[in-house]
Amino acid sequence: VLRGGGAGSPRAASGEAAAQLRRRLESELEDIRGAGTWKSERVIASRQGPHLRLAGGGAGAYGTAGRALGLFPRCDARASLSLPAGILNFCANNYLGLSSHPEVIRAAVEALEKFGAGLSSVRFICGTQSIHKDLEEKIARFHQREDAILYASCFDANAGIFEALLTPEDAVLSDELNHASIIDGIRLCKANKYRYKHMDMQDLEAKLQDAQKHRLRLVATDGAFSMDGDIAPLREICQLAQKYDALVFIDECHATGFLGPNGRGTDELLGVMDKVTIINSTLGKALGGAAGGYTTGPKPLIDLLRQRSRPYLFSNSLPPAVVGCASKALDLLLESNAIAQSMAAKTQRFRSKMTAAGFTISGKDHPICPVMLGDARLAAVMAEDMLNRGIYVIGFSYPVVPKGKARIRVQISAVHSDEDIDRCVEAFTEVGRKHGALP
Repeated sequence: VLRGGGAGSPRAASGEAAAQLRRRLESELEDIRGAGTWKSERVIASRQGPHLRLAGGGAGAYGTAGRALGLFPRCDARASLSLPAGILNFCANNYLGLSSHPEVIRAAVEALEKFGAGLSSVRFICGTQSIHKDLEEKIARFHQREDAILYASCFDANAGIFEALLTPEDAVLSDELNHASIIDGIRLCKANKYRYKHMDMQDLEAKLQDAQKHRLRLVATDGAFSMDGDIAPLREICQLAQKYDALVFIDECHATGFLGPNGRGTDELLGVMDKVTIINSTLGKALGGAAGGYTTGPKPLIDLLRQRSRPYLFSNSLPPAVVGCASKALDLLLESNAIAQSMAAKTQRFRSKMTAAGFTISGKDHPICPVMLGDARLAAVMAEDMLNRGIYVIGFSYPVVPKGKARIRVQISAVHSDEDIDRCVEAFTEVGRKHGALP
């Protein structure tokens, strides 16, 4: 017999154990608030883009920037209206502005109508459709690799590869600032684990020398580090890997689609596409912004992952609408490198103007532009004050970044106009002076 209120009424478990759990959780949450590291979620009431409307007020539209780049050649009448600028968005991973590209949206609708909402199944039972195979082939062709395998996210791809590939006879060498998903994936495997100092090639070489006693050695690194905006020294990593007979794995979530002459990533940017063995990346950032991840590399590896990778074997296949989005995004990149090439000048404009204003910007030549502040409370307060000035940015603090290295991470998109960037710099300068971050 059901007890309590009517339909929809919240219910709490009873008993001393449940009450004790609640007290402990509330105390822990209060500690997070007291440390100034509480992470609030702002609610967006519009499409993702350079201009947003937040729930409770504010209007936005793409304005002229996207059309000037040719990103929205066939927008409907509403998208062409000159609406108020609203909130300027500088914290999304929507690097190429494709999450609201009309052709990407249209491809999603067509896939939804033709293939349905979802497969209600995992891939090897009855969850594989022709569009999944087509997208995997397209990913492999884009990266110039033999084959590819889709996952629900790149977090799942990173959780699924190390355990399937590495045994207690092997070794994995990981950059200390690798993404949490790489760290978690490595924890799941039984290989011997080495952690080298961030982008420190001397330390990596020392670790490789020590790892020579193991059968297989895999160097794992982010291609572009999401919190610091720096790019892994892949040339040097690949040279060391060749010297010590190791393999190279890179996570390209913050590189795929816009780094390199054709947007293929850091291995293309640094000229080592033939030296990197395995690439994991995402469909949820530059490639349409919906969801999904993948591994691409040697066909025998991909075949093995289909047999043994637990996140692949035990997760539903990607929804057709998501597959349609990503497939169209890759079509646009394979047809032309114009969108990928548009990023460099915009990134340089923001970085140079912020540096001239007196801010310290971490990383180099990447659209992730962390404004380094150090203090968690300062980052949170400045981010809130930026929103009051119509600029949507987020402060990052521990445990997302190390203690004492709080920052506001700004992310540049291909659909930001020069005016958008200048307005953001002006707001940062005003807020920085108000809170003592600038003299």
